[in-house]
Amino acid sequence: MTEEIEAIRRQKMEELRNRDEAGATDEVEPRSPSEPVPVDGKAELNETVSERDVVLVDFYADWCGPCQMLEPVVESIAAETDATVAKVDVDANQALAAEYGVRGVPTLLLFADGEPAERLVGMQDEARLRSVIEEHA
Repeated sequence: MTEEIEAIRRQKMEELRNRDEAGATDEVEPRSPSEPVPVDGKAELNETVSERDVVLVDFYADWCGPCQMLEPVVESIAAETDATVAKVDVDANQALAAEYGVRGVPTLLLFADGEPAERLVGMQDEARLRSVIEEHA
């Protein structure tokens, strides 16, 4: 089961990369993806944060109940705001989570202009996330 999930995750990441690469040549400024972008590793996170103005990074775990409850909220944020939403699986990226001081999930970090601007730990409501994004947009 875990191998199947990893295979699907890799396929989705490849589809997102291909879609972003195809669209990047047509646009002067990259648009925020309308779905959360899976991030695997420090290099991908750094690239995402450096290419976008406002990035909300969701550090999560598949086994985490509050993370599962937060999923539709971050999907809505990705679809309806100018912020890019990046998702980091803490089980697959333990060193990255440790580097950013993630001790519990869900932890949300907001990056504005490439720099960490906000940290939110635990379940958050959509209005709170939108407010934080608007403050830094």
